[in-house]
Amino acid sequence: MTCMGCAGSVKSALEEVEGVEAVEVTIDPGKATVTTGAGVSRSILISAVMASGFGIEGEDSPGSDFNWGDTSVWKQSAHNTKWCLLGCSIGEFATLGAYSVFSIGASVVTGSPMYYFLLILPLINGLITSVMLETGILMKGQMDFSNALQTALGMSFISMLMMEIAMEITDLLFTGGELGMNPIAIPFMLAVGFLTPWPFNYWRLKKLGKACH
Repeated sequence: MTCMGCAGSVKSALEEVEGVEAVEVTIDPGKATVTTGAGVSRSILISAVMASGFGIEGEDSPGSDFNWGDTSVWKQSAHNTKWCLLGCSIGEFATLGAYSVFSIGASVVTGSPMYYFLLILPLINGLITSVMLETGILMKGQMDFSNALQTALGMSFISMLMMEIAMEITDLLFTGGELGMNPIAIPFMLAVGFLTPWPFNYWRLKKLGKACH
């Protein structure tokens, strides 16, 4: 690390790890001192640093010992997935809710071009609100807007799309294919939205050292 911006990026990446209590990063020498609670593994911290674009002397890439049995990675990926779910749900639920409140879905012919446009719109809005939420969180952690937005745009859109598509399909099963929001479907949508991308987020964090959120 040769600049304060680099140190700030590493600090922000480590602070996002669930269970990390304090982080101190120095430039010369390039060193990070991390205070954590119980259950935070070294591999999670290494993955967080590498995901921010930096290496650690003497450490292999995070995917060199990939397996599906790392409890700490499951826990961290669940934490990341939770934040992703929150961000995506805001835009998607608001859009579907608006369809119901203003009877937009009921007035559209199933299978028409407008139907498919309105079908995709909640997914787009969910992506937008997720990026906005992540940008705000990073700015609260003392990152400037430009870097915060760039980091937020580096999130896994594959993971978010998996989540949003799964939630919308679940909602459509409850509405009989009509565009809108069935309140009874909400807990099922959240459960499916969380579980669908979770294994992918584990793989991405464990194998590539990259978090979805």
